[in-house]
Amino acid sequence: MKLRNPPVNSLSLELLTELVIGLEKLENDKTFRGVILTSDRPGVFSAGLDLTEMCGRNPAHYAEYWKAVQELWLRLYPSSLVLVAAINGASPAGGCLMSLTCDYRVLADNPKYVIGLNETLLGIVAPFWFRDSLVNTIGHRASERALQLGLLFSPAEALQVGMVDQVVPEDQVQSTALSVMSRWMAIPDHARQLTKIMMRKATVDHMIKQREADLQNFVNFISRDSIQKSLQVYLEKLKQKKG
Repeated sequence: MKLRNPPVNSLSLELLTELVIGLEKLENDKTFRGVILTSDRPGVFSAGLDLTEMCGRNPAHYAEYWKAVQELWLRLYPSSLVLVAAINGASPAGGCLMSLTCDYRVLADNPKYVIGLNETLLGIVAPFWFRDSLVNTIGHRASERALQLGLLFSPAEALQVGMVDQVVPEDQVQSTALSVMSRWMAIPDHARQLTKIMMRKATVDHMIKQREADLQNFVNFISRDSIQKSLQVYLEKLKQKKG
């Protein structure tokens, strides 16, 4: 499954919706046992959440957008499919979150391809389920430091901290992902799926229980004048960079 939303695969409401529908179809078709998640845009896996969906809109739109973000995580994190992230570009914020939901992560060895949850750099707080996804992958102390500082890890750093499982030359990312998939496919589905749910159920249940409160927190937070101003400033900087 290749992400394609030029120029940087931002997770727009439309892309989120398409991803959820696509994953649901694959899960319901028992001939599919696994998905390799990658990018169709050279140099960027996904730039993460689409800030234009979170800036200058009304609270109803913010709620609709955040529900779609929650839905994607709830579709990916407990998925019965084997999910392998073939990360062939930079993967900050929401892009990193998507990869964290996968069972295995392969990252291209390019110093420009950074990965991490860098929300604090934008004045935004990563929600608890972003945190839980990271803590479950790299541990509490490393996550605490990474989240507070909004760290973006180089491939070597990401491998060292355990954020990715393998770093390979750029031209070997897809072939490595396929090789990894074969290894996971060799395990009987029922045993692997039950083990995955056993490992992830508490995190998923916590998110579902708190889903409505998380939605309200997001809408209240993102609607603040100070947050809207900081997002506007950041988006303006991006426009100037493009210019």
